[in-house]
Amino acid sequence: MTLSLPVIERLDETPEEVAGLTAEIHELARRRNAVVLAHNYQRPEVQDAADYVGDSLGLSRQAAKTPADVIIFAGVHFMAETAAILSPAKRVLLPDLKAGCSLAATITAEDVRRWKAEFPDYISVGYVNTTAEVKAELDYCCTSGNVLDVIDAIPADRGILFLPDFFLGAHVRRMRPQRRVEVWMGECHVHKEIRVDTLNAARARYPDAEVLVHPECGCAGQLIYEMGRGGIAAEGLHVASTEGMIRAVTARPAKRFIVATETGIMHRMRQVAPDKEFIAADPEAECAFMKTITLANVRDSLALDRYHITVPDDIAARARGAIDRMVALGK
Repeated sequence: MTLSLPVIERLDETPEEVAGLTAEIHELARRRNAVVLAHNYQRPEVQDAADYVGDSLGLSRQAAKTPADVIIFAGVHFMAETAAILSPAKRVLLPDLKAGCSLAATITAEDVRRWKAEFPDYISVGYVNTTAEVKAELDYCCTSGNVLDVIDAIPADRGILFLPDFFLGAHVRRMRPQRRVEVWMGECHVHKEIRVDTLNAARARYPDAEVLVHPECGCAGQLIYEMGRGGIAAEGLHVASTEGMIRAVTARPAKRFIVATETGIMHRMRQVAPDKEFIAADPEAECAFMKTITLANVRDSLALDRYHITVPDDIAARARGAIDRMVALGK
């Protein structure tokens, strides 16, 4: 399964236009008893208009507990599906149907069934970046923030099928070498392009900066390998989920950080640590699927009640167990 990559629309809205759209969103949300959830990779103005900004795990938890009648999900399709599964009585709206996920598209439910048939005694663990149909075939879901907590919750004598992200699966293998882990060969089109040479060039330009690397990045494995053999100093280099990165920039004394993930997260970093500087390891690391969401289509989603995301009851019931285990584990 492949997705066509959208073109990122560069908007030239004035501050007054942004303020007007934001005010419309807040008023419509009040009238409809709606909550706006936005992922860390969304456009800055969309993050600012949201009621909650976070990673996939945090957003899932918000979706599960919100008292709102309507959830506007400024994220991508699998996130809205997850919210619909966790809150079946809520109306979940995705502002743009082009907001897919290249990683989720690398595996189907039939792929999972065939893989499980090859390893019948293994426990299946899937990254949250998967379709509802795939989640329905899993024992556990996870995010980059709680993947190790999920692995540790599985009996030590059981093998694990990890899908779909190869780089995150390789991270699990490095961090839990005693476990038997088979890894699917999927990848995120954004993270795979963040390379070691690009990151090292940024480190050469900013030698005083600490480095934050998402485990989905193509460079993460090589960095950890080089740290292990002494080729790269481990001090000041952190492999972390997006929420782990947010915690790091507030907790660490460093005044400058090189950030190896989708660049949208740096907006939130500047908000939580305004006295610090953030440099993109790769300034072109933008998710075109995330950037399909704009203030205008968030407003239209609320005003026109579009686009309603639903999951068939049988698939939702089967997927719910794996998602509940994800939500219950980790910070």
